[in-house]
Amino acid sequence: MADKKSSLGKELTKGIIKENPTLVMLLGMCPTLAVTTQAANGIGMGLATTFVLLGSNIVISALRKVIPDKVRIPAFIVIIASFVTLIGFLLEGFVPDLYDSLGIYLTLITVNCIIFGRAEMFASKNGVAASICDAIGMGLGFTLALFLMGSVRETIGAGKWFGMEIPVLSSNPMLLFIMPAGGFFTLGMIIALVNKLSHKKPPQEIECGSCDNCPLSGKCDKKEAEGE
Repeated sequence: MADKKSSLGKELTKGIIKENPTLVMLLGMCPTLAVTTQAANGIGMGLATTFVLLGSNIVISALRKVIPDKVRIPAFIVIIASFVTLIGFLLEGFVPDLYDSLGIYLTLITVNCIIFGRAEMFASKNGVAASICDAIGMGLGFTLALFLMGSVRETIGAGKWFGMEIPVLSSNPMLLFIMPAGGFFTLGMIIALVNKLSHKKPPQEIECGSCDNCPLSGKCDKKEAEGE
């Protein structure tokens, strides 16, 4: 039981940093660059994608032994498209402003590499519980990446954050950051920062001549080799 909980916990957290779909695996670049001119749009797209990812993972995992291999891909597309249609209706009915802001990119969630990739590589090969954890983790990682990008671009490029004006920045915004070039620049900087934080430098080899008076002589393989 403990091993199972540990495994589910690993599936839940892996998508946040270690296997972040946007910042590490570089998937879902179109919505990442297109809708992140505002932090609210980033959160909206991230949560909508998480909803579709969670629903499709559950259904595909539950039906993985029933769906024939020959129609596996079309079946996945139909399932994913159904959840995309549902979230589209919900946003249009309850959050029309967000629906208009996301535009065609909401519909394109159907062919998002993150959704289809998790369906093919994980949900179709694992149980429902693990697929739920995988979907939540990946969706959360995607949402955090879009929120971070949207916050940076909106703050610097428009001098606002969630529509609230920021002193100094609001009077001198750098419009480049809300343009396509600013999206690429922001994404590159965030990816570089994530790589810097998540990867430690390998230990450097120490070149030395004699083992005499060396503080590391007790742990040095060279001394053992010389003794042989």
